[in-house]
Amino acid sequence: MTVVDDRPQTPAEAPRRRPNPLLALLRNSWRQLTSMRTALILLFLLAVAAIPGSVLPQRGVNPEDVRDYFAANPDLAPVLDRLGAFEAFGSVWFSAIYLLLFTSLIGCITPRLRDHVRALRSKPPAAPRRLDRLPQHTVFAAPAGGVPALVGALRARRWRVVVRGDEVSAEKGYLKETGNLLFHASLVVVLVGVALGSWYGWSGNRLLVAGEDNAFCNTRQQYAESKLGPRVGSADLPPFCVRLDDFEARFLESGQAEFFNAEVTVDEAGGTPRTADFSVNSPLRLDGANVYLLGHGYAPVLRYTDRYGRTQTSTTPFLSTGDVGLTGEGLAAYPDVNVDPATGERNPDLQMAFTGLYLPTAPEEGPFTRSEHPTERNPAVNLVAYRGNLGLDAGIPGSVYELDQRQVREGKVTEVGTKLLRPGETWTLDDGTTLEFLGTEPYIVLSVRHDPGATLLLVASVTLLTGLMGSLFGRRRRVFLRVLPPGGGVADPTGGSPTGGSSLVEAGGLPRTDQPGFADEFAQLVSALSGDGRDGDERDAGDRAGAREGAD
Repeated sequence: MTVVDDRPQTPAEAPRRRPNPLLALLRNSWRQLTSMRTALILLFLLAVAAIPGSVLPQRGVNPEDVRDYFAANPDLAPVLDRLGAFEAFGSVWFSAIYLLLFTSLIGCITPRLRDHVRALRSKPPAAPRRLDRLPQHTVFAAPAGGVPALVGALRARRWRVVVRGDEVSAEKGYLKETGNLLFHASLVVVLVGVALGSWYGWSGNRLLVAGEDNAFCNTRQQYAESKLGPRVGSADLPPFCVRLDDFEARFLESGQAEFFNAEVTVDEAGGTPRTADFSVNSPLRLDGANVYLLGHGYAPVLRYTDRYGRTQTSTTPFLSTGDVGLTGEGLAAYPDVNVDPATGERNPDLQMAFTGLYLPTAPEEGPFTRSEHPTERNPAVNLVAYRGNLGLDAGIPGSVYELDQRQVREGKVTEVGTKLLRPGETWTLDDGTTLEFLGTEPYIVLSVRHDPGATLLLVASVTLLTGLMGSLFGRRRRVFLRVLPPGGGVADPTGGSPTGGSSLVEAGGLPRTDQPGFADEFAQLVSALSGDGRDGDERDAGDRAGAREGAD
């Protein structure tokens, strides 16, 4: 006998595909990277990573300070250098945080932007069945115009409105999310602007003394300090020359600066030389570069006559020591003196150097170590003379503003005297040579810069602040209205019968975020929709009075 199994057969389940662990890891990593929490952590890390660039000297800004830091910290400086602390903003770890933050912000913004566009294009949702469960709820007499009147009043107050039969749904406050997205998108643009300035920007500092023979041309060799972006070469610098014709500075009696103005002659390639003025807050705008005024001072003009009667005149900038009186400190070196005109022999052990202070307003009595005012009211230069091998022929780089003290300690240079000179005075040294103080010329400190991302940064910063204001003060909220026919079962707040009388409007309000003032806004909106002309407090008082009269 054959037994037939007529029970329904369950189809065999298809084998489940095991997820690819690599894809799962990448997907989870992307979700973590594009989360808002990760973006905030990376923003905090970027601020922490910028601390070494603010605390420690940077090679791209001031290489001399980096050299001094190595001399003062011989054990710590090499370790920090290997970590990239002296080039913090170009280091690998700073770039990694920068790129991760850039990626995280884009990953955060993209889905939110898509959802926001979808919300803007969609209609407000339908009114819930139980409006009395919403945070704000009331009932008022329907206006004479009915639903069209309600719709017109809402649209006049810039509410997005949709009508579904006797129900009205209105929504407002999309500015909050728009401002939030605008804020985060502006952060991305700021990062792009910073990247453009880092890659394609360049800068350089130059001290420029007044005079026709001291013109400065925009070549990298003529900068005291320069920094070119990775995408910029020396040949990419725009050709122009600047000559300082005059400099005017005014100070208050306290020594505080009141006015600065530099008059220059500019010669750009392909054009005729022109004169221009610029000051601290008004840079000189050139094609492909901006010239900023950073500081100023005085350059004493000294004329040295050696034992053979040969003279050399130098205009040497004395750098400000930072005091209010604009006291300057500098070095005037004469390595090519005391050359025998008959034999042409040059004795390096008879080179001359003069170091000291320049005082625009020297005191009447010593010590002559500090100027009393930055204006040249009583100018004087207090010098110390040195004779010997200055070490300028050794090929070792050094500062042109101070004497190499190693030469002094090793006895190669010796001090031969000190003297305070006023304009026109001459100092005769022990060997019969003379030094004459002829006067001064003004000098200025320039910063020449080109930042292709500056305009983008400005626009992004303004947009960022605008978006932040919208994000902080925008409020998303919804209002639902339902017109009830007479006898709709809802009591008239004015005391009428729930089964008779005119039509009523049931209203409910829902804030999308916590808003302390939404109750007052809802009461004012209801007052305007009902057309009674009262504000929210008066309406509530009238409703309570009507309810008491109905109870009586």
